[in-house]
Amino acid sequence: MKIRFCLITDRNFFVDISSLFGAVEEALRGGVRAVQLREKDIVVREVLSVAYQMRKLTAHYHAHLFINDRVDVAMAVEAEGVHLGQNSMPASAAKKASEGKLLVGVSTHTLQEAADAEKEGADFITFGPVYHTPSKLKYGEPVGIAALKKVCSEIPLPVFAIGGITEDRIGEVMDCGAEGVAMISAVLGSRDIRSTTERILRYLQ
Repeated sequence: MKIRFCLITDRNFFVDISSLFGAVEEALRGGVRAVQLREKDIVVREVLSVAYQMRKLTAHYHAHLFINDRVDVAMAVEAEGVHLGQNSMPASAAKKASEGKLLVGVSTHTLQEAADAEKEGADFITFGPVYHTPSKLKYGEPVGIAALKKVCSEIPLPVFAIGGITEDRIGEVMDCGAEGVAMISAVLGSRDIRSTTERILRYLQ
């Protein structure tokens, strides 16, 4: 299954966790086939509970599930993969810990980080923030289109653009050679999640 669009979760958009699941299901109905469970500020036991429910939901729609940072949780719920940050274990260690059963993605913000991820055996990377976005302020100024284009041309891995990606910017990032996009607010913050997802996937075709 070729993935062009990964939806990243953020329950802070919703009043409760059940509303998050409802929103993710609307995106899945719209055609999303990759979901990254990224809820950093909850305890492991709760992450595991949410992950089991998300695994059941994504499996129903034949979609890939990636767990942020936690190889153990990803293995426990039989997710397809794990997504690692720069402060996480190296991709090589995640591959070893999962006995090669998990796809491993790595968040990168510079060409050097992207090169390191490739060397460590990552299956794909996210690169950004490409544009200004409140959720990525801690990573500093946006990397910009030129940096994305350079990474896409020099790193032999699928590169997913992230950070401030909106519907009207998809063409620009794809022209840089990106494999696809990873999005949060443009989908979860929309009034009609299913329709928004359908439009995004049309832009990506």
